[in-house]
Amino acid sequence: MHNLDFGNLWRKVHDKIHPMRFQRLFTFVFLLIVFTAFACQSPLPSSASLPSGSVLFQDDFSSPTTGWDRLTSAEGVMDYDGGGYRILVNALQVSFWSTPHKNLSDARMEVDIGKLAGPDENRIGLICRYTGSDYYFFMVTSDGYYAIGKFVNGQMTQLGQSEMQYSENIRKGVTVNHLRGDCVGNTLTLYINGFQTAQAQDSTLTAGDVGLMAGTFAQPGVDVIFDNFVVLQP
Repeated sequence: MHNLDFGNLWRKVHDKIHPMRFQRLFTFVFLLIVFTAFACQSPLPSSASLPSGSVLFQDDFSSPTTGWDRLTSAEGVMDYDGGGYRILVNALQVSFWSTPHKNLSDARMEVDIGKLAGPDENRIGLICRYTGSDYYFFMVTSDGYYAIGKFVNGQMTQLGQSEMQYSENIRKGVTVNHLRGDCVGNTLTLYINGFQTAQAQDSTLTAGDVGLMAGTFAQPGVDVIFDNFVVLQP
């Protein structure tokens, strides 16, 4: 079981890539580098009047010009790849994330994820209401665990559970899973392959960006591909 002390996890900004576009979290070193201002987001038209299920943003990653991060370093890769979006993490106890620079309050996010290589003990998921410093996350591992949580004021906290939980709904190993994360009001809901798996309540964050994340625990080489990312009006 991935029994992590989320209260002591730290976030670190890459020192060679523009800090507004490439960031890492979940490090266990006791150093928190002050993060820089968040890159200007592209506000979306008001969705308050849109019916439920309306598409607010979608990307099948067939074109490398839709605004996601493109970078390569010794510690990993984030880039469009073969009609998907790939995140490779070579560093230990580190996660990378990328966003399309939107600004939303309520959102229903969905994505297909596949492990290309690396350990099953990994981190793969969605983020919402990312402000450049704080965010919510919906996370699964390729060995069958999940969590909903938040990163606020430099502290990582799981919501609705004290440690990551196991679920039979997660397809393990080199397989494809479909994730859905709903951020609606103060309710956060995780669906895995069509099954509602977890739900939590929190009112800390009200709006921000959406995005993708992947990371490592004790072994490097987590290699993940994302496809068919869509954000819907809840």
